Amino acid sequence: MKGLEKIRLAAGTAAALCTAVMTAVCGFSLTLPDTFTAETGTAITIDSTLPVTEKPAADGIVTLRLFGSVPVKEVTKNTMKRPRLIAGGQAFGIKLVTDGVMVVDMKKMSGVCPAVDAGLQVGDVIETVNGENVYSNMRISELIRASGGDDCTIGFRRGGESLECTLTPIFSAGRYRAGMWVRDSSAGIGTMTFIDPDSGAFAGLGHSICDPDTREPLPLSQGTAAEVRIDGVTKSARGVPGQLLGEFDGDDIGRLTLNCDGGVYGVIDSLPENAQVYPLGFSHEVKKGGAYMIAQLDGEAPQRFDITIESMNSGGHDLIIRTDDSRLLEKAGGIVQGMSGSPIIQDGRLVGAVTHVFVDDPCGGYGIFAERMYKYAVGSVAG
Repeated sequence: MKGLEKIRLAAGTAAALCTAVMTAVCGFSLTLPDTFTAETGTAITIDSTLPVTEKPAADGIVTLRLFGSVPVKEVTKNTMKRPRLIAGGQAFGIKLVTDGVMVVDMKKMSGVCPAVDAGLQVGDVIETVNGENVYSNMRISELIRASGGDDCTIGFRRGGESLECTLTPIFSAGRYRAGMWVRDSSAGIGTMTFIDPDSGAFAGLGHSICDPDTREPLPLSQGTAAEVRIDGVTKSARGVPGQLLGEFDGDDIGRLTLNCDGGVYGVIDSLPENAQVYPLGFSHEVKKGGAYMIAQLDGEAPQRFDITIESMNSGGHDLIIRTDDSRLLEKAGGIVQGMSGSPIIQDGRLVGAVTHVFVDDPCGGYGIFAERMYKYAVGSVAG
């Protein structure tokens, strides 16, 4: 009986161990993306304490394995020649004109708001009034005033869906009004991430330009990138993010073609001279540990500041970063607004960009993979 009990105990232990391993494998699998991009002729690399290898499964499909034998996940593997990119780090001005006019607020007049009664909402993008395309708040006001109180047909976009409603203006304070505030443009300062020397495409900011009232991305009609003069920086402190201080100062340097969740993109007018070129780092090559970012804090050239990449693909963010660079902390208190887009370099490759500062901890922030920005940049100039 004792021998049988030992066998049962061993079997139970093995089963428990097998269950634990499978649970760990399943958990690890969930952290992996479904698609990887790698340089032609190279294998997928993953920052993991356990050895991960790949084995071809089908055309363009590989199986990722632990210890060369335990299947973890089947993924799509795309290969390409590794791009070489001109690193940014310099601040630039962004002037954006919206595609349509965004509703940012509603206002009642004599207890009535025609825009609300028509079914419009804050965040809607008005595209037409009585069949006429509109691109400015001034033109909308002119058409509403000219209606004489008659019904106006409003064409608008909400969440990617094109809709239509009927708005009846009311007479208030000497003219006909719709009872809504709208915005048709925006301007600000960000940081250039990289320029693709082959296409002239550039990437910056690392996040979308949003309306300050609605927090919705502004739909781009046209826009330009411009030179700016950086005069200094307001230091960050806990609860109060700092910011770059500067103003538009010079000519336009390019045109914008895309404003999306991954940043702003466009085409540069001319390539910079004596620029530093880095190979693109694919997202699977990024690892926890030391790196540096390139950022401009004054009227001088951009500088390198040490950072640590603390995690990847965590909480819906590509990167979580932290800095203890004494020069950056002394001058800026950490990461500040306006640094968004600052390129991140690791192991000699351009792997990402800074996107946000932690409001309660300006030594830390979020970042975006450069691979994702590169795909947006190339797509923004395709055709």
